[in-house]
Amino acid sequence: MGENEYQGNNYQIIPEKKNSKTAKILLSVIAMILIAVLSSLTTYFLVARGNGLKISGANNTTYNVENVENPVVAVAKIAGPSVVGVKVDYFEQGFWGEVEENSEEGSGIIYTEDGYIITNYHVIEDAVSSNTASVTVTLSDENDYEAEVIGYDDVTDLAVLKIDATGLTAAKFGNSDELEVGQLAVAIGNPLGHEFAGSVTVGYVSALNRTITTEGRTYKLIQTDAAINPGNSGGALVNAKGEVIGINTVKVTDTTVEGLGFAIPSNDAIKIITELMETGKIVRPYIGIYGIDLDSITASRNKLVEGVYVYQVFSNTPASDAGLERGDIIVEFDGQEVKTKQELNDIKNSKNIGDKVKVKYYRNGDYKETEIVLTGDDNTSTGRATN
Repeated sequence: MGENEYQGNNYQIIPEKKNSKTAKILLSVIAMILIAVLSSLTTYFLVARGNGLKISGANNTTYNVENVENPVVAVAKIAGPSVVGVKVDYFEQGFWGEVEENSEEGSGIIYTEDGYIITNYHVIEDAVSSNTASVTVTLSDENDYEAEVIGYDDVTDLAVLKIDATGLTAAKFGNSDELEVGQLAVAIGNPLGHEFAGSVTVGYVSALNRTITTEGRTYKLIQTDAAINPGNSGGALVNAKGEVIGINTVKVTDTTVEGLGFAIPSNDAIKIITELMETGKIVRPYIGIYGIDLDSITASRNKLVEGVYVYQVFSNTPASDAGLERGDIIVEFDGQEVKTKQELNDIKNSKNIGDKVKVKYYRNGDYKETEIVLTGDDNTSTGRATN
């Protein structure tokens, strides 16, 4: 037993007098103490030592917590083989016209045993933009495979690769909707590249539904203090059961802060990954406007109202068909108040192509309503259609 566990108190045993009421009480107290001791010992062996507590990994492999130093060891054994390295090699013309060879490295997660790999779009972005690029996936056993880009979505920063292999150790995915702040979070990936492949860092779920904007994109992410560094992108954020709960994607880099890493929730990722595997692209509901956030201060100064200012209406789109014009301010969408483009997009993206949506807007001092029939825009995966 540990030094903080029950060692047995020094109780003085008083010889019992025949028919003594005090002696009976003393025996009762001793009995209660013994029951408490046995209960404590039972709890210790069940919880602290595991008592056969088992975690099932991929391929029906079982790890017993009592046989490892701590649960993170078991978690790493379960999820580690499902995390891969992703490298993109490409050529580009230098300043003086010379051809330069470049490479970018990140991480990925084995999604299916027959070779589908999840990663971040920004990890393989150069492979999409350059016809000279090649993508290589390195498994945990150090075997390399040439990979094909099946599909990508820069709006959610996700991509799917495919390698010609079978019998791979596919990751198990957890339910990110059930996460709670304070849960164990283990990040696995290749920080700074293949040299540090399979690195494991440990922390906690620091916060949920964090709204982060980077490179013009806004995401709702899991925040963790598990160390995430360049090269970890596309790797796994794993819970105590060895299940992937997030796709590591971004960290805050500043000399004044530390422990601010972020991951795409697994439930959000799976929806996108499934569609990318099926169609190779993401087609989202489309309105057909370019909007600008109009905050309360700016609105007040210009004697307008807070909402999404319609700066441009694209021709032959749902917005133009519904009669929206430049200068209109959208204040409600599908009956819900909107004050920002992000709020508008969140509601819009929860709808299906073909849905009819009521739009309330402000024009020339009056509130008006119209109805929009949402269509799909194949170019949304490139980020052109923000609204």
